[in-house]
Amino acid sequence: MVDGQLRTTDVNRVPLLDAFMSVPREAFVPARLKPLAYIDEDLEITSPGRQAPRFLMEPSPFAKLLQLADIGPTDLVLDVGAATGYSAAILSRLAGSVIALEDDAALADAATAQLAELGFDNVAVVQGALSSGYASEAPYDVIVIEGAVDEVPQALFDQMKDGGRLVVVEGHGNAGVANLYVRQGNVVSARRGFNAAVKPLPGFQKEPAFEF
Repeated sequence: MVDGQLRTTDVNRVPLLDAFMSVPREAFVPARLKPLAYIDEDLEITSPGRQAPRFLMEPSPFAKLLQLADIGPTDLVLDVGAATGYSAAILSRLAGSVIALEDDAALADAATAQLAELGFDNVAVVQGALSSGYASEAPYDVIVIEGAVDEVPQALFDQMKDGGRLVVVEGHGNAGVANLYVRQGNVVSARRGFNAAVKPLPGFQKEPAFEF
């Protein structure tokens, strides 16, 4: 995966590559998907047919998002939509500490158990609405949103530290773009990163505009 999917898409920072090599991706997917854990596709990690399915992001765009965020060893990171904990495990190898936010109780329980079993002790799994963030531990050096969204809620921007970064894919399908947001004082500015087609993260749909 690292050589065939990450290095070939310009993911080249050694700590990031080391993090991906040190975390067993197959440990964070259901049994039926373990043989497919390292393929270059988004993996559905909830039961098929659910009204709002959840996915483990494809390795390459996920790694490129983290490279864009430039995570340091003392950073406090909020992982929004942590699902089974794979993303938080990767982040734990890069950051000082990670708050893994998940709104699905079954996924949060799976993440807690698996992260504990594998010894990722600088991660705390919390449950709550993804679009609200987790204000009690804010402000964050980095916020990572684990799926495509229509727009980033103001609540998440409000939880960024001065100098903090937020990375996210906005838009869906081939229209998706990975963006880096940086907070300087009271101003949050955006920079386009790269095109990315990843599965949507439920709870971030734009409210339909009223039409006469």
